[in-house]
Amino acid sequence: MIKLSKTSKLDGVLSWSLQAIETCPGAQAAGGGLVPACENCYAVGGNYRFSNVKKPREFNRKDWKRDGWADDMVEALGNSRFFRWFDSGDCYSLALAEKILDVMQRTPWVSHWLPTRMHKFAKFSDVFSKMQSLSNVVVRFSSDGIFGERVSGETTSTIIPKDAPELAGDGAKICPAYQNEGKCGPCRACYSKDVPVIAYVGHGRSMVKNQRIIAKG
Repeated sequence: MIKLSKTSKLDGVLSWSLQAIETCPGAQAAGGGLVPACENCYAVGGNYRFSNVKKPREFNRKDWKRDGWADDMVEALGNSRFFRWFDSGDCYSLALAEKILDVMQRTPWVSHWLPTRMHKFAKFSDVFSKMQSLSNVVVRFSSDGIFGERVSGETTSTIIPKDAPELAGDGAKICPAYQNEGKCGPCRACYSKDVPVIAYVGHGRSMVKNQRIIAKG
């Protein structure tokens, strides 16, 4: 049984997710701890702490390994036009990535968006390239920074402080959700190959506080 969630930010767009941090190898900093972008992860607080939210993500971590999972995912996406992979968690397994690729290839009517930090690991390079080559897929490589730092990739994302939009840099699209009560509204820039960089405005008390502390040195 496929367990999908609805992301309120995206006005009900469906998502398939896992528990954050424990399925996020890319969130780990080289010297220990978490990278700045993940230190105040929204997916470990708020509603994500409730058992009814955690259970489907824990279920999904086991469920994707069964033989019929990809077939069931294709069927579950029958009426979808947009789909987000991982509103929490990440594509921590190469075998999982290959199954997701299969689903993407078999659902050309769906626009898929997959944000990830697993681009740090060379073994994922081939499967991410195959995903990105599909006309209906955008794989966004996430930056670890919170001051507009960028990573290499065809489509990427970064985080900026609210009071420093200039840090987004040339060619970046600043996510408008922070001006719209945290909602995407009609914007679907994250799904567009024509938008090379999305700059998300840091939000939440912990993130904003961390940005101020780092900025002050």
